Amino acid sequence: MQNGAVQNRIAALSPSDAPAYRALMLEAYALEPDAFTSTPEERAALPLSWWEKRLGASDDAAGFGAFDGESLVGSIVLERGERTKTRHKGHIVGMYVKASHRGRGLGAKLFEAAMAAARGWKLRVVTLTVSEGNAAAIALYERCGFRAFGIEPQAIAVGPSYIGKVHMVCELAHRN
Repeated sequence: MQNGAVQNRIAALSPSDAPAYRALMLEAYALEPDAFTSTPEERAALPLSWWEKRLGASDDAAGFGAFDGESLVGSIVLERGERTKTRHKGHIVGMYVKASHRGRGLGAKLFEAAMAAARGWKLRVVTLTVSEGNAAAIALYERCGFRAFGIEPQAIAVGPSYIGKVHMVCELAHRN
């Protein structure tokens, strides 16, 4: 690589990527406790099959990763409603980019991949939640077409503090 440039790419994740995805997300839960509703301990106790399902072992999830060479440095997962009356909706989970790789546009590229999958599934809306006060994430999500529609107060407890979750939605246009 010239001048120390980093070779980044976005790719679909598959169940075979579950060990790397699990490691990345356990890091995320540990380093960014204010951003996630799960703790590293809760998620570490889950079997590998749970992580595989999240990455698309079913038809209701699609995961995407940001890679620096062969190393997974970011992720996003789109989950689709499983019930008949919610199949038109998707929900973003597990959005994370390592601090060392932020500011390179990887978050926006991960969102592009997830939203392309949402359009491919012909979803009408995609939702997500973000911790109140996370201005950088909220700004990214707004640039990606999301808007806030409510705040759940005291949604998560982090030590003695409580953090609200901003609920956001992106309405997708599609042909009937």
